[in-house]
Amino acid sequence: MSSATSPAAQPLRIIVADDQASVREGLVLLLGGLPDIDVVGAAPDGKQAIALVAEHEPDAILLDLHMPVLDGIETTRQLTAEHPKVAIVVLTTYIDDTSVLEALRAGARSYLTKDADRKDIAHALRAASDGLAVFDPRVHAALMNAASPPAGTTNSPTALGGSSAEATDLPDGLTQREAEILTLIARGLTNPEIAAQLFLSSHTIKTHINRIFSKTGSRDRAAAIGYAHRHGLG
Repeated sequence: MSSATSPAAQPLRIIVADDQASVREGLVLLLGGLPDIDVVGAAPDGKQAIALVAEHEPDAILLDLHMPVLDGIETTRQLTAEHPKVAIVVLTTYIDDTSVLEALRAGARSYLTKDADRKDIAHALRAASDGLAVFDPRVHAALMNAASPPAGTTNSPTALGGSSAEATDLPDGLTQREAEILTLIARGLTNPEIAAQLFLSSHTIKTHINRIFSKTGSRDRAAAIGYAHRHGLG
């Protein structure tokens, strides 16, 4: 084994945010009792959650969606923008398509319901901090239904496992992910649709698109689409 310190060797530092005191305190006790979890803070609303993240710089945050002062969606957006290294795991009672997609588009990495046990929650937090996504089975079903590709896009880069051009043939320094997103733009998908299809946040998609525009010399979406068609990416 490598002598380097493994992420699993250190407790995962997390913050819990839920407006219901009984739920919040229960989660702190449940998760804090695990040897690989260190609960460094708990907040009753999104505003306080953001302040605690800024103060403690945790690995992950367990976040309810419906909270006072600042709800979970807006909290997720701000955390994604201001603290992108903090993994966001939603824990809520809401599993409708709109709630799931809004949370993921805002930057949440995983989405669980409140009937999940502490092992499932701990696993989701650990996986999210490692860059992986975990979904409750019912949430996954709702997500798959909502994120089904529009007609005519079944041969999308995601479905094929790659872009319409080989990575080695990509022009102007485009990465494979950028080519993937450019292909979807050329096929008429909006930013939210691209985010849902690739399971990325809207913020991440916007960042990629800005880089695409810069590399391709495109002033707007129409120019990028023209570029895509000229280079076989549309």
